[in-house]
Amino acid sequence: MNFQKTNSGWELTDNGKVLLRETAGRTVFRVGRGSGTVTAQRGNFIITDNGTDWRDLYATAVDPTETGAVLTFDGLTVTVGAEGDEATLTVSCTDETVNRFELNVEAERDEAVWGCGEQMSYFNLRGRTYPLWTGEPGVGRDKSTRITQMADAEIPGYGGDYYNTNFPQPVYLSSRKYYCNADSTAYAVFDFTAPDRHALVFWAVPSGVRFTAGATFADLVAKQTARYGRQPALPDWILQGTVLGLQGGENRVSEIIDRAQKAGVDVAAVWCQDWSGKRVTSFGKRVNWNWRADENTYPDLKAYIDDLHRRGVRFMAYVTPYLANDGDLYREGYDADVFIKTDDGGDFLIDFGEYDCGAVDLTDPRAVAWFQERILKQNMLALGIDGWMADFGEYQPAAGIVLADGTDPALAHNAWPVLWAKCNYGAVSECGRLGDAVYFMRSGGAGTGRYCTLLWAGDQSVDFSRHDGLCTVISGALSVGVSGVSYTHSDVGGYTSLYGNVRTKELFLRWAEMAAFTPVMRTHEGNRPAENYQVYDDPDGLARYAKLVKLHSGLLPYVKTLVAEQRETGLPLQRPLFFAYDEPFAYDEQFEYLYGRDLLVAPVWHPDVSAWEVRLPQDEWVHLWTGAPYGGGTFTVPAPLGEIPVFYRKASDFAPLFASLAEAYRQND
Repeated sequence: MNFQKTNSGWELTDNGKVLLRETAGRTVFRVGRGSGTVTAQRGNFIITDNGTDWRDLYATAVDPTETGAVLTFDGLTVTVGAEGDEATLTVSCTDETVNRFELNVEAERDEAVWGCGEQMSYFNLRGRTYPLWTGEPGVGRDKSTRITQMADAEIPGYGGDYYNTNFPQPVYLSSRKYYCNADSTAYAVFDFTAPDRHALVFWAVPSGVRFTAGATFADLVAKQTARYGRQPALPDWILQGTVLGLQGGENRVSEIIDRAQKAGVDVAAVWCQDWSGKRVTSFGKRVNWNWRADENTYPDLKAYIDDLHRRGVRFMAYVTPYLANDGDLYREGYDADVFIKTDDGGDFLIDFGEYDCGAVDLTDPRAVAWFQERILKQNMLALGIDGWMADFGEYQPAAGIVLADGTDPALAHNAWPVLWAKCNYGAVSECGRLGDAVYFMRSGGAGTGRYCTLLWAGDQSVDFSRHDGLCTVISGALSVGVSGVSYTHSDVGGYTSLYGNVRTKELFLRWAEMAAFTPVMRTHEGNRPAENYQVYDDPDGLARYAKLVKLHSGLLPYVKTLVAEQRETGLPLQRPLFFAYDEPFAYDEQFEYLYGRDLLVAPVWHPDVSAWEVRLPQDEWVHLWTGAPYGGGTFTVPAPLGEIPVFYRKASDFAPLFASLAEAYRQND
């Protein structure tokens, strides 16, 4: 990285490639005073910019330093440090009227960019604008579809759009081989539509911006994850077998475990989100948000978990940082003063859809310690619970509340998922269960990787739709992987079933094919179990699923090397093709991925097909199911139900393992 003053301004370059350049008539920075509104209902946010008075900034002084310069502007000072492969911009604003900030980064016409946290619709972000604000992603996420339109008619914003995400992060990776990270939790809009610049807009002045360069994409990811923290290693038990999402109480759960095991399913764990009881709303069956074992559903949960452990089956549960105000734990927390208050000192409650909850103030160390001790340790880990879905974390409002540490709620909102991850991490660590217990989250932000044992892709629709179905979890895994989080998975078969949209057997099995080539296979009954296909009610489906689970388990020796590699290098397990192959098409490919270095996976995400077109980068490939050799190029391959298009590198040390797994799989037909 190099900073230099020029005849008409200044510029920051990376090995001659211009990143920032101020010239006469072309600014890098703009600041302004703007007004906006943030409206929310049940985690669906509509953010409106009501106008900003911008002013362009030109440096009035450029004072060289040993590694860069101090740039002086009207009301703003930027200290630039450029050394080695990194450049930092430290920003200080003395103009108290400024609440908008824009950074313009030089771009090239054919440049690709990826990241911005977890993006479900598009992997290459170029040509689009991305508002960065954690919230519900929406139902359908495509304004042209009936489902999205019906959702929006029910609740404004409920249908979502292509950019809505649980996990926004002000970071992008460029095909020019650099990362840009902003140190800000404010609402931001990253605009990648211009051919010659990326415009990064923040609703507060960021404390800094950092550019990191690298020789390879793997080198860049290693630097990114070393800075923000890498996920703890996943234990072997969750990397093999399946986690069955079940509910209904001890007798029903046990009966389905027996049924699955008799069908040959390797059951690693059961995930019982109703461990604390249930409530039924118009949305469907919901969990009772009073985080203690429900004696009506699980009369002696500890004894039941002990029995499952003797059978080699783990038990996973469910929790959020919110407590329903009709439960005894809410009253206990209220007396302990652990909940967020309104700005006038009243009780702050969030509507989660026909029930209201208090929100634990995660900025208050006293409140965090209460939640960790009273709920995560005493009510969960002490029972032998092996992990949980650590759900939500996106609902904090942008105004109208007071936080214990005095943070502006608008700046705390995007930070909340990281605080929630840190809360879970602390409890598990203090109980000595890190590396054994696994909690999985859907919300996230900058720094989540250090504190989150496993991510999951959130609440997809139970269909093949382009913006909310099976294919979106591929883009989600790739984008969050380049953003710095390496382990993710999804609900096999999706979750959201609304407006007549129901899960089919084909959809479930196609999703399961893909899940076999991800770190974790976990099913979900969905929000309306009775209306949707459930694999445990179908002997043929259960037999097919058992085969896929065996395949997933058989990959353990390979996957363990990927987990170890992640701890050393930060490389995600599901990787974009361009991490290994510098071919132009790879920059845009979002429906195929590398699983580690040696497997290429091309999930089938359309219904009613038996063949699938794949595009392979230049290498010597072997089709997993037929053993046929392939080079680089575009091919149509057989893809009957149960045989996802997968190829392995002929030169892989694991080639004998892959071939033997495929042979065993097909012999079970």
